[in-house]
Amino acid sequence: VQLQASGGGLVQAGGSLRLACAASGGTFSFYSMGWFRQAPGKGREFVAAIRWTGGSTYYADSVKGRFTISSDNAKNTVYLQMNSLKPEDTAVYYCAVPGRRWVDLVNVASYDHWGQGTQVTVSS
Repeated sequence: VQLQASGGGLVQAGGSLRLACAASGGTFSFYSMGWFRQAPGKGREFVAAIRWTGGSTYYADSVKGRFTISSDNAKNTVYLQMNSLKPEDTAVYYCAVPGRRWVDLVNVASYDHWGQGTQVTVSS
């Protein structure tokens, strides 16, 4: 399974960015996808996730109302629209997929495949 994340960059506080993660991998079945982030000196934390079937979405409290996760199932791509960005959103953002259907999408241990990460920097 290959996950290619893109869309990171430098933005001022209050600005917006859209991340994308394209998944590929032959006959692998994609059940859901999550976004995590890791700031310097901190652990990897959950940001948002989406289930492929039904489109249920999940968000960390810190990003609710500002970030929106969506999917284009035909392209096996998930997007993370990030609005009203804050300096504390600065981190490397990773997309990931679990190898099984019904897992706790908030738990980093549920994910088996990870993208390479994309840097998001929000200046004050």
